[in-house]
Amino acid sequence: MQLSEQELVRREKLTKLRELGINPYPADLYPVDTTSSMIKKQFEEGKKVVIAGRLMSRRIQGKASFAELQDADGRIQVYFNRDEICPGEDKTAYNEVYKKLLDIGDFVGIEGELFTTQVGEPTVMVKKFSLLSKALKPLPLPKTDAEGNTYDEFNDPELRYRQRYADLVVNPHVKDVFVKRTKLFNAMRTFFNKAGYFEVETPILQPIPGGAAARPFVTHHNALDIPLYMRIANELYLKRLIVGGFDGVYEFSKNFRNEGMDRTHNPEFTAMEIYVAYKDYNWMMEFTENLLEYCAMEVNGTTKATFGEHKVDFKAPYPRVTMTDAIKEFTGFDITGKSEAELREAAKDMGIEVDDSMGKGKLIDEIFGEKCEGNFIQPTFITDYPKEMSPLCKEHRENPELTERFELMVCGKEIANAYSELNDPIDQRERFEAQLKLADRGDDEAMFIDHDFLRALEYGMPPTSGLGIGMDRLVMFLTNNQSIQEVLFFPQMKPEKTKPTVELTAEEKAVFTILEKVATMPLADLKSQSGLSNKKWDKTIKGLTKNGLAKVTKTDDDLLVEVVD
Repeated sequence: MQLSEQELVRREKLTKLRELGINPYPADLYPVDTTSSMIKKQFEEGKKVVIAGRLMSRRIQGKASFAELQDADGRIQVYFNRDEICPGEDKTAYNEVYKKLLDIGDFVGIEGELFTTQVGEPTVMVKKFSLLSKALKPLPLPKTDAEGNTYDEFNDPELRYRQRYADLVVNPHVKDVFVKRTKLFNAMRTFFNKAGYFEVETPILQPIPGGAAARPFVTHHNALDIPLYMRIANELYLKRLIVGGFDGVYEFSKNFRNEGMDRTHNPEFTAMEIYVAYKDYNWMMEFTENLLEYCAMEVNGTTKATFGEHKVDFKAPYPRVTMTDAIKEFTGFDITGKSEAELREAAKDMGIEVDDSMGKGKLIDEIFGEKCEGNFIQPTFITDYPKEMSPLCKEHRENPELTERFELMVCGKEIANAYSELNDPIDQRERFEAQLKLADRGDDEAMFIDHDFLRALEYGMPPTSGLGIGMDRLVMFLTNNQSIQEVLFFPQMKPEKTKPTVELTAEEKAVFTILEKVATMPLADLKSQSGLSNKKWDKTIKGLTKNGLAKVTKTDDDLLVEVVD
């Protein structure tokens, strides 16, 4: 393992701490009795406190030092004074441990008293401190110069997502996103529970990937010797519970779809689905808009939210637009009564890429997605989808070509999908068989036939309406994040590239440390900063390039050295 100079120094400090009899990773409970925010809210001069957190900054001035401690709530200033900490002759705790062996990022526990500095800053006077965990890798903290300019910010998305633990420490605003995410889930649960609906759990490993049109992840169960599929949706299991006698059930489910990744799609995502007996999609529209208005207020204290350049208002009610009218408005084409061939030709004329595996439902979906979706910025219900697009949805009571379905669009993206649920087992079987024909034509997202679900329907399911909400997308809208990766603690990433382990000389380590901070710099500047003689410099740069850690490239004006990814 190649260690930086700072990492090597920290390991040396680890050894010295142990030599002083200090365990850098103690197992004992530390009796924390307050937090940084509690101190500020309930400040009392002279009050004794016990607090713990990371050491995030220090200003050492001889026998005194101001520092910042960061806990789960924020930061608080602490004051280390040698004579307060070491009232006797032995000053080791301050002079050696605090000043020389502690580092930024270390976890420390502090016993002290509250006081206010001359500039009015609430501060903890340290009476005693304990090392709770030694950090061996320096935090990627930004630096601010005397003029207020900030450098070395930890803002590269790939590094931030890959090292979310560091991101949360050095970018406090990131934590706020996930606090709001939890508030959203709690608000939704409260809304459902007050309505008398039950939270349930359904299988993640399923013998048939049902409830949606999507490509599943496939695995194998050794003991049963059968293929199993990661859940793409929980719909069919929740509807089984309605058959079983529950009037309302909901679940926050982890779903998995083996499809593309982009700014709004992750292969693992969270959906909420709720099913309520004796309701239809008209009732569900009103329920949905009231739900989202309530959630927006609970998360942000207002129904209004900013998403990129758009100002969105989740206050009910929301407009209703049929899919047929939306397509007609934005393309001039009326899909009513059109055959598959006519839809395919129309899509081609609109410049939409299509193929022979697409049936009527997929063709209409492509037209709407390409030409209409992006026009709906404010929350809008798109209603009455063609039957071919909705194999689990009840036929429209006034038009047999349509279904009683809506999707909620916000800023050109779908965040909710709902039906008057199909409860006719014969009709449902015919719809599944139609999906099977699409699979035979090469549609790898077509639904499987779930014979057990059909059996459940044959026992009788009451009229029911169901709703699914993409929770990750909803969090994006409520926190003004354009990428789904920003609202997932650990989004899926490509495997991290690893460099082969190589033995470096002291000079090579020093030069590589300089180069790593900026990734690319002029060769002359790097040589100057290294302080090496010509002979040592030549040997060092050759060693770095030979080991594949750096490369030298020629530009019109200069020679550049850059880190090899």
